[in-house]
Amino acid sequence: MNPFEVKDCALLIRMSGLPPAVNLRELRERIAACGENVLYHHFCETTLRPTFDDPDYRNDFAVWSKLYLGDRVLAERLGILDPYASDSMEELRAAVLDIIDDRLAELTMVPWVRPGDEFLFKEATTVVFDTGERIHHPRDLAPAIGRMTNGSVYYHFLEALRRPPIGKDDFSAWLLEGGEEYASYLVSLGSIDIQFHSLAHLRKELVAALAQAGVGK
Repeated sequence: MNPFEVKDCALLIRMSGLPPAVNLRELRERIAACGENVLYHHFCETTLRPTFDDPDYRNDFAVWSKLYLGDRVLAERLGILDPYASDSMEELRAAVLDIIDDRLAELTMVPWVRPGDEFLFKEATTVVFDTGERIHHPRDLAPAIGRMTNGSVYYHFLEALRRPPIGKDDFSAWLLEGGEEYASYLVSLGSIDIQFHSLAHLRKELVAALAQAGVGK
């Protein structure tokens, strides 16, 4: 097996160029027109932003619906969407639009937010850098993950799902090089529900999965 190269990353966040949404109908229109990177940012990159800490929902649309539109029904429906379960951002976009359309049909009036509470559409560039750390044997993977920053956990376990091999995190892709000896870890890792975990919690889950599978024993 080649050594595992530990990377880290950070987000450079910028405005997307779309006008802010002040009501639910405008939110729907902007989501229909926005780029895939905008959707990805508001659904997936929230875990990497240090300012994001909502215990109920992991995507910005659900949080905005709850806090500013005051619509907990919509927030719940948007909040259960798992972006990693969709085959593409377009599939995720269609699911979001269906939910909003259904909610608009149920309401007698379109909800608005107060001035200053508009939804701002953003996107980000991921800056990746090499930490210089190398993992030479799978038995060293668990302690290495325990030392990793949130950026490293995000890059190797979540952001990796968008890179070839599509749908496979970097840890699993590396362990596949070791053959059947590490198949139990792959099964344990695949059982982790990543949707509602903070990166700190996800790190603990990864270390626990390694221990449960007996990697390195």
